[in-house]
Amino acid sequence: MRSRWSALAVAALMAMGTAACGSDDRGGGEAASDGEAKKVSKVAFFGFAGANSFAQATYAGIKEQAAKENVQVQFFDPNFDAATQVSQIQNAITTGQFQAFIVQANDGNAVVPPIREAIQEGITVVGEFTPIGTKYDTIEPQVDGLIFVGEPPTENGTALGELGVEACKGMETCEVAYLEGFKSLPLDNARTDAVKQALQAGGNVKLVASVEGGYTEDSGLKAAQNVLQAHPGVDVMIGSSQAIAGAEQAVEDAEGEVKLIGNGGSRQAVKAVKDGRWFATYVSAEKSAGAKAAELAIRAARGEKVPQSFDTRKLQEPKGTKATLGDFEGQYDE
Repeated sequence: MRSRWSALAVAALMAMGTAACGSDDRGGGEAASDGEAKKVSKVAFFGFAGANSFAQATYAGIKEQAAKENVQVQFFDPNFDAATQVSQIQNAITTGQFQAFIVQANDGNAVVPPIREAIQEGITVVGEFTPIGTKYDTIEPQVDGLIFVGEPPTENGTALGELGVEACKGMETCEVAYLEGFKSLPLDNARTDAVKQALQAGGNVKLVASVEGGYTEDSGLKAAQNVLQAHPGVDVMIGSSQAIAGAEQAVEDAEGEVKLIGNGGSRQAVKAVKDGRWFATYVSAEKSAGAKAAELAIRAARGEKVPQSFDTRKLQEPKGTKATLGDFEGQYDE
């Protein structure tokens, strides 16, 4: 994730099948502004990092939708640093240039104060992918006036665990290794707990390792090598799509047979599943999600009524197996 993200965190990443948690298209209510339509000329996007492919997919969707509305977009790059992102949001408020913010938070709790300030200043704010607040099991906005586009990270983790259980079918004892994202990120910790809980439902599943795998091929390769050295009998390995790409090389080098499950719907991850190299990947149609975030941000900033939340799992079936991917090819490159 520090050089590229999927699924995520962040994921990479992120991320993604399960029953929707939170609101439907109406979000249990609507965000609205009174009065005549307001002019919207510029939107700020606070993404995970400029070098991150997942955030770039979001940005591509935002720009495409904004262009249809004759609205400019500026990408603020915090390079995965939460404190930098908070400062960028505060500075953007001060400039008075932007009528709407789209925030893909590195730390959903840290950005709460500046987001509240932005809303108080009359700026429309849409949280994208990362829940804004301390709850990771809902898409309901946790800040008054906020709009959210994404999915509950805990549901993402549950789906990954369920895919692991599915991969273990037919084995007497199935050893599973989970390559976590970053232990320092609250979102990743919530997802990890959900993965572990879902794996427990498999009576034949034994979680033998849960280590930090990160969001790059290099970090995934190193983590997988360590896991395979300590547990050469691993049957299933789960992690961010970037980490699993690295893990695939480690498995080949060890001449092992491990079912791989990624978290992220990049073109490379989707192809790996369709080619039969990976068992599954959790899919996020992230460019489409970015476009939806921009649509709601611009409409709300103009004074239109819009849903308070949108569940992005409606854009694409998230449990990406060979049987469910269909014509979906992925919307970003690792």
